[in-house]
Order: sequence, then C-alpha cells, then structure tokens
Amino acid sequence: MNSIAVYCGSSAGLDPRFTEQATFTGQAFAQRGITLVFGGGKVGLMGAVADAVMQNGGRAIGVIPDFLKQKEVAHMGLTELEVVETMHQRKLRMADLSDGFIALPGGFGTLEELFEVLTWGQLGLHHKPVGVLNVAGFYDGLLHLLDHMTQQGLLRPENRQMLLVATTIDELLTQMHAWQPPRVEKWLTPPLT
Repeated sequence: MNSIAVYCGSSAGLDPRFTEQATFTGQAFAQRGITLVFGGGKVGLMGAVADAVMQNGGRAIGVIPDFLKQKEVAHMGLTELEVVETMHQRKLRMADLSDGFIALPGGFGTLEELFEVLTWGQLGLHHKPVGVLNVAGFYDGLLHLLDHMTQQGLLRPENRQMLLVATTIDELLTQMHAWQPPRVEKWLTPPLT
C-alpha cells in the first residue's frame, strides 16, 4: 500500500493515549513510505498524525473543504493540500487517493467516514482494506454492536470480517497488507425467482 486515509478526531480527546497512537501512526507511515491522506486539519488527532508524518520525512496529503480552510483550521505544512467545495467531494477524493482506510478515535465524522467506506466495500465499489486502531478500548462498544448486528442476521459474517481491528499500528498495517476482500454478494437473502 502506497497511501492510506486516516479518519480521526479534530480534537485530541481526554485520553493522552489517543494522541500518542496518532503520533505513532504518523511515524509508522513515514518509516514505511506510506503517504498519509487525511482531512487536512491542523487540529486534534488529525493534526498529530500529520505532524508526525511530516516531522519524520513522510508525505501527507490533506483534502479540506473551502469553508473549513476559511476557518483557519487547514494544516499549511503538508506535502499537498487540496481544497474542495463540499464534504462529499472531500470524502470521495480521499477515497480515490487511498489504497486503504484506518479510523483512529473520533466522533460523528470519523464514524460516518468509516461506515461509508465499509459500505462501499460491501457493495463492491472498492476492494481496499478498512481497519480501526482500537486505542485503549475506544472501539469496544462499536465492535460489540457489529457482533450483535451479525448475530441478529442484519450483517453477514463475511462482511463483519471486512473491518480489521488492532491495538497497535504495526499490527493493523500487517493485517491490511495481508487482507483479501470477501467474495460474496452483499444481500443476505437470495432474490425470489
């Protein structure tokens, strides 16, 4: 993988391990020659990942909508900063630039981006790995919900397994490199004939 999109919080959160792991992620990308693709902000966890990439000689491409750039949250010290019109254009451009996707801790925006790329993968619109870095158990509740959805027949086990999970960036990158997309259709029940 040459490039990975990272979705994460525009704030740092309360647990210092979130920022620590964001920094480790940026360092790992730079050391492995992986280009960071992210939302282009200089704040919170996204800023920490980008700073670590740039401080360690890596490449970082930010994609930010103009209204956020105008609010002066854009990271101006990147390899590239692309300014787009809308949030929808931002997400599509980030997906186009990326060979895989990782979610670190974050809020609504992080979850929305994560589930959009998972859904696109489930529908066969891309065949790229998607993972969460489960820092300090941050995603435990979400993973439990996904298991419950599977147990209730609303999510196929093959599609549940599309979401890779690790507690360290090295472990997650290893899983992503080895990942193979499922060879099943999305639909749970065959159409009536």
